[in-house]
Amino acid sequence: MSRLTYLKDVATLALDRQRCVGCEMCVAVCPRAVLVMAEGRAKIRHRDDCMECGACVRNCPTAAVTVRAGVGCAEAVLNRMLGRKSGACCCLDDDGEIPAAGSQDGGGCC
Repeated sequence: MSRLTYLKDVATLALDRQRCVGCEMCVAVCPRAVLVMAEGRAKIRHRDDCMECGACVRNCPTAAVTVRAGVGCAEAVLNRMLGRKSGACCCLDDDGEIPAAGSQDGGGCC
């Protein structure tokens, strides 16, 4: 089975390996196994797999990991997959479609 990728070349995930103390917290909490340990410090393995949930940032004691976390469109996609209508961001209307740019639903915002 091939690896699932969130979106290509858009993740804001960054890692300052000099600040990393090797606690492995970011590796433990990452739901997509984006981070791995290498030579006693965290390393980004598959940046494009990052869904920017922010779990790594919240659990890094040295602020070595940064990401512009926000569920936004990821929440909307997941809610739509689960059949929920609430919690969708402006990128999806109530029918699960991307609204036209300039519409009241905020099309083109993302």
